[in-house]
Amino acid sequence: MPSDQAIDRDLVKKAADSRAVSFRDPRNQSNSSSERLSRQLYKSSDVTAGSLYTPEQRRRRDDSPWTIVQGVLAPVQFVVFLISLALVLRYLATGDGFAAATISVVIKTLCLYAIMITGSIWEKRVFGHYLFVPAFFWEDVFSMLVLALHTAYLAVLAFGWLTPQQQLYLALAAYAAYVINAAQFLIKLRMARLEGRGNQAEETSEMIGSVP
Repeated sequence: MPSDQAIDRDLVKKAADSRAVSFRDPRNQSNSSSERLSRQLYKSSDVTAGSLYTPEQRRRRDDSPWTIVQGVLAPVQFVVFLISLALVLRYLATGDGFAAATISVVIKTLCLYAIMITGSIWEKRVFGHYLFVPAFFWEDVFSMLVLALHTAYLAVLAFGWLTPQQQLYLALAAYAAYVINAAQFLIKLRMARLEGRGNQAEETSEMIGSVP
């Protein structure tokens, strides 16, 4: 009858052999629940370098009704801008249609106010701050210049400062700033879409990799 010491040595040897087999088997190693949990926790951590959103911020962005509001107001403002730009240039070239050009700039300015107010609410819902969040800091800074120029136009119009031509040249300066600012946001929109596609591809890859 084998001794207790011999039995213990056999048990230790079998346990060591079992661990060695498990270590050599890549499926056992990659499919361990602790490793999958570790990857998931890393993925849910703070935003990585170059990313616009954390996973939680991306979820809030997708769930917020203000995202839809921004998506509607942005193209509406751009259409108003194109119409107003044509009317302003028409007046400056021909001297006709000052009233129409003026009304169009006022409407464009009101659209800007609407998108600025709703945009700050959107940033609060998604990022926790009304303005100047890191992901859109420079876009918001330049938006302040756009807002200031549009407001300056309303001021000179209300108080009768400057000539009609000078007023509309100020409007053109505001429009030039608006175009630059719009380009900034379009670049960030493209970055967000590419980031979203990359996250979807990563999730798909992880799902495939977890299949035994």
